[in-house]
Amino acid sequence: MRKEDLRIIFMGTPEFAVESLKHLIDGGYKVVAVITQPDKPVGRHQEKLQPSEVKKYAMERGLPVLQPVKMKDPAFIEELRSYKADLQIVVAFRMLPEIVWDMPRFGTFNVHAALLPQYRGAAPINWAIINGETETGVTTFFLDKNIDTGKIIMQKHFPIPDDADVEYVYNGLMKLGASIAKETIDKIIEGDGNVKSMPQPEEETVLKPAPKIFKETCQINWNQPAKKVYDFVRGLSPYPGTWTILLEREKEDKPIKLKIFKTHKTENIANEPAGTILLEKNHLYIATADNWLEITELQAPGKRRIQARDFVNGAEWLTRSKIEIQHTEQK
Repeated sequence: MRKEDLRIIFMGTPEFAVESLKHLIDGGYKVVAVITQPDKPVGRHQEKLQPSEVKKYAMERGLPVLQPVKMKDPAFIEELRSYKADLQIVVAFRMLPEIVWDMPRFGTFNVHAALLPQYRGAAPINWAIINGETETGVTTFFLDKNIDTGKIIMQKHFPIPDDADVEYVYNGLMKLGASIAKETIDKIIEGDGNVKSMPQPEEETVLKPAPKIFKETCQINWNQPAKKVYDFVRGLSPYPGTWTILLEREKEDKPIKLKIFKTHKTENIANEPAGTILLEKNHLYIATADNWLEITELQAPGKRRIQARDFVNGAEWLTRSKIEIQHTEQK
């Protein structure tokens, strides 16, 4: 089979998926339709509809776009079947019902931003960094009835530098994901639909999940070692960003919510309670369970993201402040 004869349906929503779709279109593969999320209401009064990044790109390339509200909608299933796809590819989309993923004769494979079986779930990039991993990667696997549990086709590894944040790893895996999607398709074409795949090795190790990130997930727990706080901050930077509550000792009824985007580890042991603030030569330090952690980039309410030294310059009131400590452990 030639790649020009393989009928592909692509499913995805965010920018991460666009790179894979672009790779396929530029590579001459036959993408017959694109499935993405319905346009999202935005604006103060939700009066505008914003298309997904995948839809924007698909429209630019003149590709048919389907946006089902419900994946089991009979009208959508009928339209999907009319494209007679040989293969479906999913990149950062949503869980599919069996009637959809089982429809093509060569099946449906997903590009997941982790080395499965580790980090199954919605936020694998964030959690790999939060957990201090030094390596992650991308996996292609055939979909089955459960989330991210199907047979693995291919994997590619990606190193995580100690100072890398989500943006760095996201961009790297986005490009690697596009590459592995193309290579997986080529394997399927080469085998005329037959490609070697392996069950995921679940019994060999303790599995680390990658659940969806919520606003409350992002609050810093200073009652942890500095390394864990450091990894937590970069694992959520630049988006959605970690946060902490700053209390002026004389105005504790008016807490200030600070977003923390970047920190710097120190070797200085913190002999003060976790959450204690230390100002030293326009440097801002906060005590953790073991060492002082320097805050280097932050954002105050209603302000832009700035260097911490610019924030503390002239802010004598910080010496009269403290951090509100949360005693619940982040999972």
